Amino acid sequence: MSLNTSLCYIEKDNHYLMLHRVKKINDYNKDKWIGIGGKFEETESPFECVTREVLEETGLKITNCEYRGIVTFVSYEKESPVFTEYMHLFWTDSFEGCIENNDSCDEGILEWVPKDKMNDLPHWKGDEIFLDLLDKKVPFFSLKLVYNSGNLIEAILNDKIIYTSC
Repeated sequence: MSLNTSLCYIEKDNHYLMLHRVKKINDYNKDKWIGIGGKFEETESPFECVTREVLEETGLKITNCEYRGIVTFVSYEKESPVFTEYMHLFWTDSFEGCIENNDSCDEGILEWVPKDKMNDLPHWKGDEIFLDLLDKKVPFFSLKLVYNSGNLIEAILNDKIIYTSC
């Protein structure tokens, strides 16, 4: 089974707008802090998806964003089929509007988090890798993150293994 999603890291004053996933029942990302995004609708391009998702979840209108990479998540869970997600990763500091109510998102709480505090929050281990790539402004990249029962077991950046759990 596979899924296409978009994820955007919106930056302002050295902070990222993050979504603390605390509202949905049976949420695979429950209690984690993630960027803004979601699933593709039929016929959407990555840009259309990320623009729509950011507007729906935050009320902000992206005026310009950079397509930074594609992250392939592979998840192995006990007694479940393998799941693959292709996440199209974006970054922007160019948007219009403001977040009037941090509770308006039905998936969680929105909060501006200092970039240097990101790894202190509950998150997926592989997020540290692509957040570092975003921060270093690495040109478009392909990152594969392999998880087993929620634990990162391998990371492959542009076809080179950069992390393996032992």
